[in-house]
Amino acid sequence: MTLPENIRPRHVAIIMDGNGRWARQRGRPRASGHQAGFRTTRDIVEACGRQEIEALTLFAFSSENWKRPQTEVGLLMDLFLRALKSEVSKLSENNVKIRFIGERSAFQAKLQQEMTIAEETTKHNTGLKLAIAVNYGGRWDIVNAARQLAFQVRDAELDPETIDIETFSQHVSLAEITEPDLFIRTGGEKRISNYLLWHLAYTELYFTDVLWPDFSDVELGNALAFYAGRQRRFGRTGEQVQGNNA
Repeated sequence: MTLPENIRPRHVAIIMDGNGRWARQRGRPRASGHQAGFRTTRDIVEACGRQEIEALTLFAFSSENWKRPQTEVGLLMDLFLRALKSEVSKLSENNVKIRFIGERSAFQAKLQQEMTIAEETTKHNTGLKLAIAVNYGGRWDIVNAARQLAFQVRDAELDPETIDIETFSQHVSLAEITEPDLFIRTGGEKRISNYLLWHLAYTELYFTDVLWPDFSDVELGNALAFYAGRQRRFGRTGEQVQGNNA
């Protein structure tokens, strides 16, 4: 069942955690967990489309994930490449618009090319806006935005006295869409792990012990129900919010 618009998040951001532990619990190699996690990702993208959520941002590979064993990094890159080749046409048919955020220059040329193809193929779609964070870090995002503003000041294109929160927000990743209303992290950890640091200032945070490969439509529904029960104040009192909703 689709939630009413007034209690439905417009933008959901997810840290998909627990693939490795899921595989270990079953005596399987970590590759098995990542493959199961990919299937869950596909299902949740479809579920968000059915829920009429406007934007979904997924943390696929952080800037810190390069520290993992090279065999696992290689596996993730191979899985990512195969997923792009196999899924983009289907996503496009479902009117999904794909973009990637993060420093993609660290990836091999073939993977960068497939990212560009995916973005170009879906750029005119008007449905779910799917952002995939790859080689992404929240601190990198903030520093990158500051660097862009510094260049504009240096070139006399911008008065530093005019830089405010709104100006800064126009230079971070995802500047063109609303900030996340709901953050979900699976796998039991209760931290945001350098993810969308600028964007999560007023986001509702939902943590679940469910490992990502086991995260289902039902679990997504639980997260959406949690969000629907929250009173979002943005610095106001509860009485003020209730008055505005009366």
